[in-house]
Amino acid sequence: MSRLNASAAALARPLSTPPPALRWRCLAFAELTATELYRALQLRAEVFVVEQTCAFQDLDGRDMQALHLMGERESEEGGAALLAYARLLPAGTAFAEASVGRVVTAPATRGSGLGHALMRQATAELHRRWGVQPIRIGAQAHLQAYYRQHGFEPQGALYLEDGIEHIEMVRL
Repeated sequence: MSRLNASAAALARPLSTPPPALRWRCLAFAELTATELYRALQLRAEVFVVEQTCAFQDLDGRDMQALHLMGERESEEGGAALLAYARLLPAGTAFAEASVGRVVTAPATRGSGLGHALMRQATAELHRRWGVQPIRIGAQAHLQAYYRQHGFEPQGALYLEDGIEHIEMVRL
């Protein structure tokens, strides 16, 4: 099974145990410390570049306009361990609608339900900050079933982005 399909399978399976209890924080770019930014970029690179073997330009100029949602737990070494992350973009930034992107959980947490907790938190935070409104995402095509569980429906045709099939999905 490919790495992409293994990740999709972990997201789609029913919960056997509750996701780990996390502290959720949502910060503007200017509010992030250097350590928090480093941890977010490190997790994004670990999954999107290394695990998915996809060399792409992650730093796309949108992080400075985004809110950064982070799910953290105190680590054994002290400090916070970043286990979940998503980037929230206001309407008119990536799409006409508001958007959630760079949705990622630490590989060690796969199958725990943390990805579902992350999406619930991301949509709730987006609506809290900018009002209830449609949300458009550019989803990896193999994750359609996962995003459908959160109210997103496919719109349009599949397209290639950085060598991976994607599809736009909208939650009204």
